[in-house]
Amino acid sequence: MHTDSNKPALKRTLGSFHLWGIAVGLVISGEYFGWSYGWAQAGTLGFLVTALIVAAMYTAFIFSFTELTTSIPHAGGPFAYAYRAFGPVGGYIAGFATLIEFVFAPPAIAMAIGAYLNVQFPTLDPKWVAVGAYLVFMSLNLIGISIAATFELIVTLLAIFELLVFMGVVSPGFSVANFVANGWAGSNEFSSTAISGIFAAIPFAIWFFLAIEGAAMAAEEAKEPKKTIPKAFIGGILTLVVLAIGVMVFAGGAGDWSKLSNINDPLPQAMKMIVGDSSGWLHMLVWLGLFGLIASFHGIIMGYSRQIFALARAGYLPKGLATIHPRFQTPHWAILAGGVVGILAIFSDQLIVIGGMPLTANIVTMSVFGAIVMYIISMAALFKLRKSEPKLDRPFVAPLFPFAPALALGLAVLCLVAMVYYNQLLAMIFGGLMLAGYGYFRLTHDESAAASDVELAKA
Repeated sequence: MHTDSNKPALKRTLGSFHLWGIAVGLVISGEYFGWSYGWAQAGTLGFLVTALIVAAMYTAFIFSFTELTTSIPHAGGPFAYAYRAFGPVGGYIAGFATLIEFVFAPPAIAMAIGAYLNVQFPTLDPKWVAVGAYLVFMSLNLIGISIAATFELIVTLLAIFELLVFMGVVSPGFSVANFVANGWAGSNEFSSTAISGIFAAIPFAIWFFLAIEGAAMAAEEAKEPKKTIPKAFIGGILTLVVLAIGVMVFAGGAGDWSKLSNINDPLPQAMKMIVGDSSGWLHMLVWLGLFGLIASFHGIIMGYSRQIFALARAGYLPKGLATIHPRFQTPHWAILAGGVVGILAIFSDQLIVIGGMPLTANIVTMSVFGAIVMYIISMAALFKLRKSEPKLDRPFVAPLFPFAPALALGLAVLCLVAMVYYNQLLAMIFGGLMLAGYGYFRLTHDESAAASDVELAKA
């Protein structure tokens, strides 16, 4: 990203509460769907173990990541941190991994939007609803109409309220016996199969928290980022941990949890077990739940377009993707490119079946591969910058250093190893995408792009 003093600067208007809303809003859809696929792998008790381990990883990660975000409050986010620590190759790994995370998360959310609307309108095809969601929100981004931070905050608060309503409505029918029944990978006995399931369920526990780090892309728009960002990140991760555990436990205790383990709308279906098909509570959950999905969907589309734009401008992707629309002043080709990939992903099950898993589960896993690689290189960048730039201004210092970032790094590596083991074909596809992107970068990276990279590193 250029540091030209004549370049218009982003206006700093976001306070801690708005940033908290962005951090939680990017993730909140993960509380509504996606995670229940972990039950199919590990059962309720096994997945609870997985979720607690991943929650510990994310808590340690966010406390450590906040040091990077406040020290280098740059809209490039992980791309900028890794570049500063490791140069062009490090920047590529972090930037492209983040791109995969943000490009593959929206199709999964779009499929959930389709599933939620299908509850109200059974004749609707969820896939075509997902495509419609892409067209609507890409169009809004293309013409420059984005959800303002205040609206993002409002829909996030509505989504949190709805999750609390869900827990309250199903609580009278909650049963511990329902939750623990066959809770170890379909068995009442803890065994080697249960251990295997705990590791296989990792991507779906990560989905609970995926994309919270995307709030770093708003760092240049934050008022007093060195103060507001730590409050937003820490408040955000604590909010999400409480909601994730609460939603999972109450849904699992509502009835036969196995009926919820391979679907995109576990919360409405869990509520049906308690209040029936025609309850007003159920309809409210569906409609307000859409706000949470839309908040994440729209926010992540904005995120992938900025990531594509930034990587193209720095010479990591075709330069045409860094083009700004002359009228709307938006990165239109970046928005469209990410949307094309997402829509193709929605229909990819008609081309190839991967591991016998549902389509959404595979899309979630691909997104998580990108996220976990980015987490690893971000924590490595933290350690590297502590040594290479000991005098760097660090308004927020990672607590319990080096233990907290080491815990985050170690658990992230463990998650990556387990994901590769249990998702070998998807791992190869992910690796192929990373290698193809790197090959393009090596062939096209020129002196002008290198000069731009130097400016980025010093920003």
